Amino acid sequence: MHEIVVGILTAAGWHVVPERSFSVWGERGVVDLLAWHAATRSLLVVELKTEIVDVQRLIGTVDRYRRLAPAVVRDLGWQPVTVGAWVAIAESSTNRRRLHEHANVLRAAFPSDGRTIPGWLQRPSGPLAALSFLSDARVANRTSARSSRRRVRPPRDPPHNPR
Repeated sequence: MHEIVVGILTAAGWHVVPERSFSVWGERGVVDLLAWHAATRSLLVVELKTEIVDVQRLIGTVDRYRRLAPAVVRDLGWQPVTVGAWVAIAESSTNRRRLHEHANVLRAAFPSDGRTIPGWLQRPSGPLAALSFLSDARVANRTSARSSRRRVRPPRDPPHNPR
């Protein structure tokens, strides 16, 4: 998931810092991805989830990351005007079911969805609070490209060359 999202962000012109740890005002944690768009001074906090387990914890964690993000990147020289958050969730029937079970709460916390993200990444304007799925096709294509099987055959005997 990291590779896919970093690829999306860098293709849109963002500088990405993965796994950024922080300790700010006694609060500690590790942000999966922080992305900086220098032209608009926009900062994006990205939380990657392979599965939706605890909805309240997810919302609270992302809110804390978004709130603390300007302090977390201060030493990088980044001074954001806008801070957005994107929760990218692995596509699965279980995650779809859990999203459906908590749709009102999750949409209240993250009103934007996957259709909003590409345009916002190209031209960030205002804060973003988005939740979207990373489709099986993207993950499968990425995985199969890295781990495709190859058939290994023993070398053929060289043709017999009579003298």
